[in-house]
Amino acid sequence: MAGENNKILAEKILEQLGGAQNIVNYTHCMTRLRVTPRDASVINTEELKKVDGVLGVVVEETLQIILGPGKVNKVTEAFSKLIEDAGGFNLKTKAASKKAEINKKNATPFKLFLRKIAGIFIPLIPALVASGLITGITKAIVQAGWLAGDSQLATILSVIGSGLFGYLGILVGTNAAKEFGGSPALGAIAGILIINPAVAGIHLFGTDLLPGRGGLIGVLFAAIFIALVEKQVRKYVPTSLDLFITPTVALLLTGIVTYVVFMPLGGLISDVITKGLTSLLDIGGIVAGFVLGATFLPLVVTGLHQGLTPIHLELINTIGDDPLLPILAMGGAAQVGAAFAIYFKTKKTRLKRAIAGGLPAGILGIGEPLIFGVTLPLGRPFLTACLGAGVGGAFQAAFGVATIAVGVSGIPLAFLVVTGQVLLYLVGLLIAYAAGFIFTYLFGFKDEMAGEFE
Repeated sequence: MAGENNKILAEKILEQLGGAQNIVNYTHCMTRLRVTPRDASVINTEELKKVDGVLGVVVEETLQIILGPGKVNKVTEAFSKLIEDAGGFNLKTKAASKKAEINKKNATPFKLFLRKIAGIFIPLIPALVASGLITGITKAIVQAGWLAGDSQLATILSVIGSGLFGYLGILVGTNAAKEFGGSPALGAIAGILIINPAVAGIHLFGTDLLPGRGGLIGVLFAAIFIALVEKQVRKYVPTSLDLFITPTVALLLTGIVTYVVFMPLGGLISDVITKGLTSLLDIGGIVAGFVLGATFLPLVVTGLHQGLTPIHLELINTIGDDPLLPILAMGGAAQVGAAFAIYFKTKKTRLKRAIAGGLPAGILGIGEPLIFGVTLPLGRPFLTACLGAGVGGAFQAAFGVATIAVGVSGIPLAFLVVTGQVLLYLVGLLIAYAAGFIFTYLFGFKDEMAGEFE
């Protein structure tokens, strides 16, 4: 029955998109079905928003249809089957689709670059979440005394959870090279250049290099550079010799530049980012927390929030924890509070249903269904949710709450919070819920605003 419902939803979406022949390319992330149409003018965006099960629609380089976590995977599978059955999807059009995206008139080079960076880290999110949760839960169990820290079970769980973070540079390098048009394997080697323990034997300019110096910033530099070099060298190498000459020249040149430039430069940038943020929070305190918390949700709307992932990881790599993530997590919490306020005030059945569908994901730290399906379409509730997020962020900053890993926000993030700060994080979460609720209930919503949910 569930499978049939997913098929029906996919059919309704495809109908409003102009049919299978109008689909050039499609993919999905954690919550969105992303579609590149052949002719955007035939898409009925307003009717698409009204399809039962569609939580929101974002029109950017690709058309992004918000379906929610879990649901998006199943609907995309049904969507794919419909496209294939109709013969409307052509793999040869992918390159043209990418070019069309880049040529969008409002896509600035800076915005496109940030989205490329986001594209490097988005595929890693499931692994980061799983590793972070296993690490956090293991530490909590050991701290509670339910498991001996030197036991074999604790060791096994720690190895399972921490393995990703030791070799993350390789995965980042792989994705970065692919995102910038290079060979993934060469990108992986670029990551190895940074994290290889043998780097400790290199002595340059009177200084011994430190393995991992430059962190993920250095890995990004090296992987992007090796991709660009590979493409340039390939232009001048005969096809018969390409397999031998191109990767060899690219790796040799990247290796030299990495140890002379990228590792020191990456380390400097990493220091500026981490010391700058920690100083901002130390000096700005609750004011900085309020501003950071309140301004995070607009980043989510643009999708640029994923570009913050390397900053989170650099904080953990450099200072051992991340004081930024708990502050930004208050954005999703305030959305939940705002959604509850609307739910209690509205008499619109369709709006109540949309909120009920998005609340479980919101509580578990995935706020996009509530943002794009509820608060953003209504307008004012989005702003009151931002204010609520600022209040929660101010609390987290005041008490210096931090996480030991990167993961989804909401209640699950409590498993990743530094030992001894879990209760503080949860109190801040409740404050953000309450602030989002109060601001929205009192100032953010009237039922006449919900006309499109009739």
